[in-house]
Amino acid sequence: MANDIRIGIIGAAGRMGQMNIRQVTETDGCIIAGATEGPGNPALGKDAGELAGVGALGVPLIDDAAAMIANVDAVIDFTVPEATVETARLAAQAGAALIAGTTGLTPEQEEEIVKAARHIPVVRAANMSVGVTLLAALTEQVASTLGIDYDIEILEMHHRHKVDAPSGTALALGEAAARGRKVVLGEVKQAVRDGYTGARTPGDIGFATLRGGDIAGEHEVIFAADGERVILSHKASSRQVFAVGAVRAALWTRNQPPGLYNMRNVLGFDS
Repeated sequence: MANDIRIGIIGAAGRMGQMNIRQVTETDGCIIAGATEGPGNPALGKDAGELAGVGALGVPLIDDAAAMIANVDAVIDFTVPEATVETARLAAQAGAALIAGTTGLTPEQEEEIVKAARHIPVVRAANMSVGVTLLAALTEQVASTLGIDYDIEILEMHHRHKVDAPSGTALALGEAAARGRKVVLGEVKQAVRDGYTGARTPGDIGFATLRGGDIAGEHEVIFAADGERVILSHKASSRQVFAVGAVRAALWTRNQPPGLYNMRNVLGFDS
């Protein structure tokens, strides 16, 4: 339809790329207008819809991201940090909104995303799930309510192929807990324990990382005190929940000015 938002997918042959394609085709108000993969990828030239199992869309995978982004209203990128930084630069030049779900970016790479947001709407989130967004909001609220006597530990488990740890979602939950306590996460973060560590430092926010199987993502935020524990948790049984959030975010950007946004903004938590 003429009023549909035109969405492009970076990394369209990957697992999340295919899920994003399927979700766009299943969502009213948007269409797939472009899809890319890196040079030499065997999926180049194939129809994006056929690759994702939804039937031909007449949109072949190409390796020219600049040409694709110039032809869309919004671009979704769940790839790798270096590629996402380049996507942000090209989107800013083309005036296309960016939905970035890539994790593992360095502070310098995150700054490149911030620069792009001066020109276009950017929704940046380590986890696009609606449930995880709610979990982060609850984590901040509980952390602000419970005192320092409650130790905070964040447990996460993902599939064996995940390359960054702790997960971006776990770190986002840690940031939420730190905000609730009005502290800086970098000053209280405890991500590695090995050997004779001594007693736990009061006020630390700890992280535990598990990897194995095909787990899409499981996170727990544990508030542990003498005599009781409060546990907030989220389990994703399919990565499709991330695609649902990403497409929702893409539709939301249509009426937004340039700026750096997150899923809390998309869902109206911070409005």
